[in-house]
Amino acid sequence: MTNSISKHGDNELGRLDAMAQAQLVQQGEVSPLELVEAAINRIECLNPSINAVAASDAELAREKARHAKTTGPFAGVPTLLKDLVAYPGLPLGMGSRLFQGQVSPVGSAYTEALDASGLIVLGKSTTSEFGLLGTTETLACGATRNPWDLERSTGGSSGGAVAAVAAGMVPVAHASDGGGSIRGPASFCGLFGFKPSRGRYLSTGQAADTPFTRMISEHCVSRSVRDSATWLSVVERDEAGLPGGKVGRVTEPLRRRLRIGLYDRTADGTSPEPEVVQALADTRRLCESLGHEVVDIEGPRYDARAAADAFFTSASLTLGGACEQLRALMGPAFDEACLEPYTRELIVRSRELPPEAGEQAAAALQAAADAADRAMAGFDVLLCPTVAFPAFPLGHHGGTQPYEEAAAFTEDLAGYTAIASIAGWPAMSVPLHVSPTGLPIGSHFAARLGQEALLLGLALELEQAAPWHHRWPTGAE
Repeated sequence: MTNSISKHGDNELGRLDAMAQAQLVQQGEVSPLELVEAAINRIECLNPSINAVAASDAELAREKARHAKTTGPFAGVPTLLKDLVAYPGLPLGMGSRLFQGQVSPVGSAYTEALDASGLIVLGKSTTSEFGLLGTTETLACGATRNPWDLERSTGGSSGGAVAAVAAGMVPVAHASDGGGSIRGPASFCGLFGFKPSRGRYLSTGQAADTPFTRMISEHCVSRSVRDSATWLSVVERDEAGLPGGKVGRVTEPLRRRLRIGLYDRTADGTSPEPEVVQALADTRRLCESLGHEVVDIEGPRYDARAAADAFFTSASLTLGGACEQLRALMGPAFDEACLEPYTRELIVRSRELPPEAGEQAAAALQAAADAADRAMAGFDVLLCPTVAFPAFPLGHHGGTQPYEEAAAFTEDLAGYTAIASIAGWPAMSVPLHVSPTGLPIGSHFAARLGQEALLLGLALELEQAAPWHHRWPTGAE
């Protein structure tokens, strides 16, 4: 067996996607341990300036790599899990000072499927506290920096995941999305960010029976579409019961031509910044050049104020309930003062809500979902911006910001992406553009429930027509 660091230099390995790294293992050109060592080296080099890794255990990863099989779709490939999901032997900090030092004894069906695929978990990626905010700047871990511009945010709550993949620390990383937390950060960092349909994947062990948790999707961020498609095939439930049946692994670009509805204003009438307008126009031309029909529409029209209020009410109730459970479990160790001000305010608000608030929030979210489904009628896919602006400067938003300002900024970030989460649709941000100032801009595509195969096939077609893999941020050099 050849030595990977000599034949496939450390930086060279870091520029390969997960499937290419796995292929080297499957062909006997590198070992899982060599891939893991190379990734550890890259993290040690890059993380001090980017701050994408919340916790890691190099020895645990090395031990897994020494005994790893050289088969499986992700054989020997190093990865990170977002620090909201439990994994045996690794801390579960949830972006909070409250849980620092807490180690998970068990994982879940989801993490077991990732292990079985050949992935080797190196550690946890940074996230906003409890995944609540759209920037990754916490009191627990500090600010995660965007490899494209170290003075800018990666977004949130999957900020560490996108920073690690964009910088080349790992080729693919777990992420989660409750309103845009995969897709927004992917847009800011030039990655492919996919959100599957509600109920598509195996359980991560978290409750999924509240209006808020029903909006959350688990998946990954990647540089290539094939990595994302393979990840979905690894964690897909056999009995999901969604329209269209099981997805499997999508490997071929889409052959059929689509009717695409395009809109550029959010439900509250917000328009994107000029460079995002230009990116959307370029995406339209690309789709039309491929033979797809693109039609201007108004987009989903629902009561944006009512939907936003319902979102925050649902988040407050879920967080408040979890807080009381933790207080009972942790006893004197539970210190609410360790939580960020924004999180504490959500908990306080949960205590002030009337008994019927949960049902009213669920009804408002359902009304928005019904409006979204009406907008989708007659179209295969809806196209819009992912976010109204490119990555924003660090230091202006986060858990210490006044509640009203933080909530308003969250609404701005999720103006285009939230409706797919509310409706349970699959959706994706595709990294087709870079602004004149050198910042990535994603284009957002959504399809009706159960249509992951259609979206992934479209993504493969777009990737083939306008490949983005040659773009690397300067912070990753």
